[in-house]
Amino acid sequence: MAAKLRKGDKVVVLAGKDKGKQGTIASVDPKSGKALVDGVNMAIRHQRQTQNSQGGRTPKAMPIDLSNLAILDKNGKPTRVGFKIEGDKKVRIAKTTGDAIDA
Repeated sequence: MAAKLRKGDKVVVLAGKDKGKQGTIASVDPKSGKALVDGVNMAIRHQRQTQNSQGGRTPKAMPIDLSNLAILDKNGKPTRVGFKIEGDKKVRIAKTTGDAIDA
């Protein structure tokens, strides 16, 4: 099945502690249905000091479920994703505007 959300898409969080935050998808794991979004769902990772890196508390983005994300259309509003066949290609379209989503 074609992916509705892909790496590089601008998305907004619909539910959870980061509701309303926007970010770009860094990676998608279709098997678990989760995605890493820059600056969203941050957790503190306690890192031990080593010879070549400073220790301390570093923020790390954790995966968020794809069902809690919505892609942003060209107007900056959250939208659902549909598919349309144009010629011999299957193209993602925004349900709100009907425009093709450039990936």
